[in-house]
Amino acid sequence: MLAKVLSFGLLGIEAYPIEIEVDVANGLPTVCLVGMTDTTIKESKERVKSAIKNSGFRWPAERITISLAPSNIKKEGACFDLPIALGVLAASGQISSANLQKYCFLGELSLNGSLRPAQGILPIAAALAKHEVNNFLLPSQNAKEASIVSSINVFAIKSLGEAVEFINSPDMLKPLKIDSKDLFDQYSDYPIDFREVKGQYLAKRGIEVAVAGGHNILLIGPPGSGKTMLAKRIPTIMPDLTLEEALEVTKLHSVAGTLPIKESIIATRPFRSPHHNTSAIALVGGGSIPRPGEISLAHQGVLFLDELPEFRRDCLEALRQPLEDGSVRVCRIAKSFTFPANFMLACAMNPCPCGYYTDPKRNCSCGTNKIMNYIGKISGPLLDRIDIHIELPSIKYKDLVDAKDGESSSIIKARVEKARNIQRMRLQNENILSNASMNTKTIRKYCCLESEAAELLKLAMTELGLSARAYDKILKISRTIADLAGADKILAEHISEAIQYRSLDGKR
Repeated sequence: MLAKVLSFGLLGIEAYPIEIEVDVANGLPTVCLVGMTDTTIKESKERVKSAIKNSGFRWPAERITISLAPSNIKKEGACFDLPIALGVLAASGQISSANLQKYCFLGELSLNGSLRPAQGILPIAAALAKHEVNNFLLPSQNAKEASIVSSINVFAIKSLGEAVEFINSPDMLKPLKIDSKDLFDQYSDYPIDFREVKGQYLAKRGIEVAVAGGHNILLIGPPGSGKTMLAKRIPTIMPDLTLEEALEVTKLHSVAGTLPIKESIIATRPFRSPHHNTSAIALVGGGSIPRPGEISLAHQGVLFLDELPEFRRDCLEALRQPLEDGSVRVCRIAKSFTFPANFMLACAMNPCPCGYYTDPKRNCSCGTNKIMNYIGKISGPLLDRIDIHIELPSIKYKDLVDAKDGESSSIIKARVEKARNIQRMRLQNENILSNASMNTKTIRKYCCLESEAAELLKLAMTELGLSARAYDKILKISRTIADLAGADKILAEHISEAIQYRSLDGKR
């Protein structure tokens, strides 16, 4: 007897329908699994067999053929356990196969028949909304995530036995419905705030400028100066995610398996901080069936690279194209995959290998060549994509013991949003959203200098020996500073502040 069950698989971050066919026929007891399946799916026959027996059903002592179509696409993962088990039960006449046609099934089975959560539920739910079958039966842990897509009916179950009961009596469960807006608002708060940061006023101002203009930033300072603490609070002053952006981010985290089960939606700007021994594939994305990497998981948020010179050279160079395009393309022989990767890059490093080159209280043990080689580990093309470099001093004792809170994230965020709105109105016809994305043409068009500002920039270029690249960076940064101040033209004070944020110019 033949039974058919609908399920879904993932290619990158896109879902596609899979028809699981199960045929139970006379012959020696064996299980034949076909359809370009990976090892995890091949092992499912053992999990399914135990789950069926332990749920009180009969495992057919006949020849069982299981096919996952389309057969020309490789499938992976344990999420097909439930549809395979139901297909076996239907093909062996233990449940009605007619009712199976009305639902899509997904879930990993444990040996006792209970269901474990699956990955990539949100993109599958979004794809199911465009399919003729819009009833989704899945593990209860994933139900809230799938319910974000309001146009499908989501039924939460806990075990194979419960799934069979539902198929026999569909009225026993009602579809789960949630308000995605309420869920989004529930998880949109940050547990940290800039008011907790003591001292480091220049660094906080530099971060505000960076976020306001969409600039990437590099923090340079001795150990314990607060670089990581500052970086972690960058998302708290970025504009709020829209619901559409939140769903896009949630989709990536769902596929990667990094979505918190309790939250079901990513409502705050992501902050990703990979270790410096991370491989290029883990950073950019890849694998035999490509999955999003750290840069895609930082989409619409912050990618923080601590101890920047310690990262492998191939990892750092792999960032160059995503920083320009806002996406990353992973190519394989059969297919190419594109993952979004529009993030703000925040980096931190010591001024030298020992970390105390700029510390007035401690002696640096590094020679000049050692320091230059350390800074030289960051390639020129990557450094070109980092607009703002800030040197942080060690935190003073009087700042540490100061009982007064610093400026809160909400106050800084209000200024950032005001500056972003100014840029959005100015650049709406240029197909760019922030000052950091301006090219030579738009810089000349929108970075108008007053006479004193022009003279100061000319003096800085000649006296400090700045490059043409640094010239453009200073103009873009000063445009952002002017936007924060609500000024139409760039003044000398804006140029002066922008020059402070280019501390590595001339050191390479």
